[in-house]
Amino acid sequence: MIREATFNPKVKTYIFLIVTFYLIVSVIGLVLLPIWLFGFGQWLSNKFFHTLQCQLSYKNLKFSKGLILHIEKTIPLENIQDLSFIGGPILRSFGLTMIKVETAGGGGAHHSNMMSMIGIDNAEEFKNLILSQREKIIKEKTQGLPVVAHSSNGAEKDLLLTSIRNELVEIKNLLKEKNTKIN
Repeated sequence: MIREATFNPKVKTYIFLIVTFYLIVSVIGLVLLPIWLFGFGQWLSNKFFHTLQCQLSYKNLKFSKGLILHIEKTIPLENIQDLSFIGGPILRSFGLTMIKVETAGGGGAHHSNMMSMIGIDNAEEFKNLILSQREKIIKEKTQGLPVVAHSSNGAEKDLLLTSIRNELVEIKNLLKEKNTKIN
């Protein structure tokens, strides 16, 4: 693990107030509002805060949260398409930001997955650390292979194909050796 994020304790107050707002504006919420205001809300907000975890490892970003519906996501860093900050007036008044992570999905060109992390301490630094590690991973994956996808240079394509052929011949020879030893 490279780094484990810490979360700002103001997240508890933010969650408490947001739920209070939704209870006030909903009809059924007015019935639950006294229970929420006189202890249950503070207790539940505190419990939720303690479920927040975010870890950056060498190859993945892992995030988990939730009490009743526990959500845990592990995202390979090379799949991250975008990292952005969300900070409306309410979040800013608490000194909080939300990092939104968008990833490429498996459902076609326009399919993506999102994950939001609220209240990470030193969010800008953590975001830069994620992006830096992502670049390292991408560089390692592409290192040593010629990039020929948009090249019109036939020599580069021939070099790549020759390299692939040589690897396949080597694998074939190793399999022959293994079969000879078994028989």
